[in-house]
Amino acid sequence: MPKLSNKGVKLPFSPIRKLATYAEKAKSKGVNILHLNIGQPDIDAPLEALNAVTKSKLKLLPYGPSQGPLSYRKSLCKYYNSHDIKLNPDQIVITTGASEALTFCLNVICDANDEIIIPEPFYANYNGFAAASSVKVIPIISDKEESFEIPSLNKIISKINSKTKAILICNPSNPTGHVYSEKDINSLCEIALKNDIFIIVDEVYREFIYGNIKHYSVLRNSKYKSISIMIDSVSKRYSLCGARVGCIISKNKSVINNILKFAQLRLSPPTYALIASEAALQAPKSYMLEVLKKYSNRRKVLIDNLKKIDGVSVTEPMGAFYCIVKLPVKNAENFCKFLLEDFNDSNQTIMLAPAQGFYSTPGYGIDKVRFAFILKPSKLIRATQILEKALKVYQN
Repeated sequence: MPKLSNKGVKLPFSPIRKLATYAEKAKSKGVNILHLNIGQPDIDAPLEALNAVTKSKLKLLPYGPSQGPLSYRKSLCKYYNSHDIKLNPDQIVITTGASEALTFCLNVICDANDEIIIPEPFYANYNGFAAASSVKVIPIISDKEESFEIPSLNKIISKINSKTKAILICNPSNPTGHVYSEKDINSLCEIALKNDIFIIVDEVYREFIYGNIKHYSVLRNSKYKSISIMIDSVSKRYSLCGARVGCIISKNKSVINNILKFAQLRLSPPTYALIASEAALQAPKSYMLEVLKKYSNRRKVLIDNLKKIDGVSVTEPMGAFYCIVKLPVKNAENFCKFLLEDFNDSNQTIMLAPAQGFYSTPGYGIDKVRFAFILKPSKLIRATQILEKALKVYQN
């Protein structure tokens, strides 16, 4: 039998979707599952986006520009300008989701066996993107793990060597909901600049921030324009996850020119998805204000009800729509399997994402899960009721 590549064999399954087979078996038995394991919003996309697709009169779907339509890139410049990010269309490459953007980025700045530094816990698929690009992840645990603050700058500096090509963060963070401050971002940029490496910031949750905290983009400070790369997407902002439209942005011309080579290899982003994404930018400001209001309420409902459960502790997220929850169990992944295989309450159960999958360092996150508060408040309350009952059965 022909031998498969080591890269393919060692490539990790997505921890977020790892338990999908257990969920399918539960559903086949008629069990209703509340999905809190994945960041799939249940809030309607802007009507402007959906109507643009249904009203389109295309008679064929031709190839588009590999960099993405100029009209869309111009519209994005207006959007970013409203967030104090000054861009021109040539600094943007449209991608098939933020996943492709990050994969392109790693392939452009890294050679095989190069390294990127990532504070953990981090978005689980970063491990997969790095492995697929033959890049090694160097994880650094936060100094105060429970509050998920930026790791000590000295810790980060100590990990930089001749193989280091970038520092990668998600701001606001998936999975913790932590928001990095202007000081944090500029401190990381200063380290990158002094060590001649890149700083990559995944900003797909920029709009989702709670309280009086302000988002600060890596592209705001012109001092760091040569080393800054930003990843973005319409998936969460406009509930267009299935559109698979993202972008990679940099003011470094060499980065964009080489990203474009990879974009040309895959020809062009998907036409109908681009139509929806460009039209979504025409949604009134009231759309995002209402969306943020809904998530803010869901956050409060979930946190308040989780705190009522004995033995459960939760870190309140500052942004995004996730939180890390510590459970009174030895192994959260086994408990997540139990929820799907062996437990239901009135024929209903919940699906969670084991937090261990959001770490690269062995032994971390074993007793934790990630909750995504992407369901209506009534469903979140029901989910916490199921969790409380399941914990009692599991512990006994």
